[in-house]
Amino acid sequence: MIHHITLETRPADVDAALAFWTLLGFAPVTPPASLATRAAWMQRAGTQIHLLFVDRPTVMPEGHVAVVVEDYEAALQRLRVAGFAPEPRREHWNAPRAYVVAPGGHRVELMAAPPPY
Repeated sequence: MIHHITLETRPADVDAALAFWTLLGFAPVTPPASLATRAAWMQRAGTQIHLLFVDRPTVMPEGHVAVVVEDYEAALQRLRVAGFAPEPRREHWNAPRAYVVAPGGHRVELMAAPPPY
């Protein structure tokens, strides 16, 4: 099981990034006191997203985080209403998926269902 991923995020993008992950069902959790001034954490179903505050974040051009979202169509609609533009991709395993760019430039794959294996 992967417990968390860490995404470097400009301090100016933190609030927008937290709002983005909230749209995907993540909720804030408190990081350890030693990290509280340089990171924000979000969690859903035991998986965490750690936003690490840096002035010049590294953003992978093709790499991405994939999230199985509950109620795929509703998640896409929430993102659209919030000003994001999910881009539908070719289906795998007969399940829809899309890419969206999160605040700060990180690519996120949204999946309606995980692979069957």
